[in-house]
Amino acid sequence: MDANVSPLPVPARHLYTIPEAMQLLSMSRSVVYEQMRAGRLLSVKQGRARLIPAKAIQQYVEQLIEEAEVVGYDRAA
Repeated sequence: MDANVSPLPVPARHLYTIPEAMQLLSMSRSVVYEQMRAGRLLSVKQGRARLIPAKAIQQYVEQLIEEAEVVGYDRAA
């Protein structure tokens, strides 16, 4: 990963609801669930609630950044 580009730290909570994860990731509900089904975004169940660990959000953002760097989107036009 480029030394000048670092993902923002996830706020100091350990678990987020789906709507909270949607807001943090700026993604729609369907995209969040699609990423969970694809295994790209980890989620856990607590009772009936589906929650996203803060660590999983951080890892997902890092994965997106790495994928963008591989494709070359981090270069200035």
